[in-house]
Amino acid sequence: MNAQTVLASSGDEFKAPGPELFEFPPLFAGGPEWLTKPVVFAVFGSLVVVVFFWSAFANPKLVPRGVQNLGEVGYMFVRDQIGRPFLGKNTDQWMPLLMSVFFLIWIWNIFAVVPIIQFPIASHIAFPAVLAASVYFIKIYLGIKHQGPVKYFTNMIPSGLPLPVYFLLVPIEYLSTFILAPFTHAVRLFANMFAGHTILAFFSLVGFWFLFEKPTVAGFSVGIIGVLVTIVMTAFELLIQFLQAFLFTMLAAMYIQSGLHAEH
Repeated sequence: MNAQTVLASSGDEFKAPGPELFEFPPLFAGGPEWLTKPVVFAVFGSLVVVVFFWSAFANPKLVPRGVQNLGEVGYMFVRDQIGRPFLGKNTDQWMPLLMSVFFLIWIWNIFAVVPIIQFPIASHIAFPAVLAASVYFIKIYLGIKHQGPVKYFTNMIPSGLPLPVYFLLVPIEYLSTFILAPFTHAVRLFANMFAGHTILAFFSLVGFWFLFEKPTVAGFSVGIIGVLVTIVMTAFELLIQFLQAFLFTMLAAMYIQSGLHAEH
């Protein structure tokens, strides 16, 4: 018996979760429109990262223990897997930024499976958009500073091509570099968190509906499937949350490097 048949037999309509999952009213009546749950927990996530690394490195010991040990593991991961492959000798200079971006996004993503919070902050486009824009402003600033205000823009275009080719290549290159690159940098993170949260909400609601809200003999198996899929998808989502933080920070390192040195 499929889910539609079960729903028909129960006499009630199951409504799948939709965009309303991402709509939050102000925290209190009459409060500012921007002061919502995602904003509060975005700030809370920032404080978690600050407190963790302050605890780890404010008074470092020669032999790391406890929080310092965890902090050094995180530092070495970001340095060896993200910083050095893309920034080389410039890695140490940019480690504070890379560490902050990676762990902030990771914490924001993990909030999706934390009880009570249960919402990935990066599934609101404003948050990844601000991070991506910040990284891109740094890239442009570094490019103009290290390559010059003229050469930075001309270095993006390969030399030695026939003149007619430049009429096509220049707009495409600048559109890709200044519009599409930061746009996809933000949207990749946003879209994955948005989709993952929607899927988790759907299957968890299926399990709750058929097992607790409107339990029926026919719907019991559907509810069990919903619970099992929720468990599997939660584990998968934890992996995606980590990977998206990694990819966002990796691209940030690439953009910074392209600002330090000409791309062509």
